[in-house]
Amino acid sequence: MSLPNVLCISGHDPSGGAGIQADIEAVAAQGCHSAGVLTALTCQDTRNAYSVTPINDEEFGRQLHTLAADMPFAAVKTGLLGSVLQVGHIATFAQQHAHTPLVVDPVLKAGGGATLAQDSIAQAILDTLLPHTTVLTPNAAEARHLCPGAASLQACGTTLAQTARWVLITGGDEPSPKVINTLYNADGVVQRYEWPRLHPHYHGSGCTLAAALAARLALGENVRDAVTHAQEYTWAALNHGFKPGTSELGQHIPNRLNSPR
Repeated sequence: MSLPNVLCISGHDPSGGAGIQADIEAVAAQGCHSAGVLTALTCQDTRNAYSVTPINDEEFGRQLHTLAADMPFAAVKTGLLGSVLQVGHIATFAQQHAHTPLVVDPVLKAGGGATLAQDSIAQAILDTLLPHTTVLTPNAAEARHLCPGAASLQACGTTLAQTARWVLITGGDEPSPKVINTLYNADGVVQRYEWPRLHPHYHGSGCTLAAALAARLALGENVRDAVTHAQEYTWAALNHGFKPGTSELGQHIPNRLNSPR
């Protein structure tokens, strides 16, 4: 049996809560195969991130293009990116595979608050990667960072969707009784999704959602169905999440492989 290949381009999280391990598990749970290209090594635990060491740009490009020469990809997902040159490599790859869905999770900060990506990388994502993006999946803070001066989250979503085809802004960190995620296209709000708010703080929820979304697109679903199914899966994974660390400040992580949608 052949499984759809999903290319995940992400950093390594030693705790297993986020990054490439989260991507692999979320993609596998949808019934797809994940190939992975690392962007950076990080020092982090379930509390926070402490350092980011980007992978050599030349080696990153070699891995990306070597895989592309051998494996057909039904979707691509990006997470933490380590340098402006890496963004350029991905943009070139996306241009060469224009019909392959691309999900971009603009990972800028860790759940504990540490900065993971420089402003120059965020700008490169805006300038060179968004024009090739099928779905951009920022959380509210990332959306505001990418749209400085925007009057509202809705303005952020509509602005970003002038370049990316679709934008899903997640509201897990917003102070609202329910989690409200909003899907935008160039015309504005397409749909709002409300989810019961779970009480623990989670590490890796954004990675899980974006990777599951890429896998649903790889399976042939349209964007709206893929967005819905990826959210259902992610909420279930969070609801069945667990705390692997011992610190009181440690975050829970999603149970990606043993949670029914």
